[in-house]
Amino acid sequence: MASKKIRRRDFIQQIVQERGGVSVGALAEMLGVSTQTIRRDLDILCDGENLRRAHGRIELAESRLNTPFDQRAGTNLRGKRSVSELVASMIPNGANVFLSIGSTPLEVAKALSGHQELTVITNNLSAAMALSNEISNRILLPGGELRLPDRDFIGEEATDFFDRFRAEFAIFGVAGVAHDGGLLEFHPAEVRVRMKMQQHAAKSILVIDSSKFGRIAPALGGNISDVDVVACDRPPAPEFSDLADSLGEAITYSQGER
Repeated sequence: MASKKIRRRDFIQQIVQERGGVSVGALAEMLGVSTQTIRRDLDILCDGENLRRAHGRIELAESRLNTPFDQRAGTNLRGKRSVSELVASMIPNGANVFLSIGSTPLEVAKALSGHQELTVITNNLSAAMALSNEISNRILLPGGELRLPDRDFIGEEATDFFDRFRAEFAIFGVAGVAHDGGLLEFHPAEVRVRMKMQQHAAKSILVIDSSKFGRIAPALGGNISDVDVVACDRPPAPEFSDLADSLGEAITYSQGER
């Protein structure tokens, strides 16, 4: 296959992963080719389990879509809140904090609502709003398109935004943790932003509930062993015991013993 076709199809897959879906016309305009060329590309790209056609668009297949945010936010709420309270106790007043997208980081933001003089650098609009009642806080947000219904910012503008700051703490969640400790997301753009936070923070804190161990998502970036603190609600299922044990003192549980 010609390298030009390969690059074009790789670009299409990247755009769909980041946006969840995009129209044939928009792709043709981005790439400077005809809609017929894009449709021929889609004949190849949709011949698998990752992408599908839908009314003049190409979208992620149902199996690759993340659970709607409001549904995720209500799942294991007790566990997420206990993790969030644990993490909030690690953050002093006046700290500089990166805070990522996701339902558990949002609970961390709520748990931090009693803190003062925080500088919060986040792409999570809901987290920013949760911390905005304390007027001594400073809250920094990237520009760009707000992704709905998650109410967050991802993409190159958000990645560049986090490259301009340094923080004492980076607090982030992930979509899933693989058996080898790989950290998984549903979009490559989410990986890039998360890794920028981790790169530019003195201490990285992963906040998850135990259901994330073994949860599958397509975009890989980083490993749980590279995180300074893993805050989880309870020990994972037995098949992940060796992975959890390998983390030693780095993993802590809010609802159970190490």
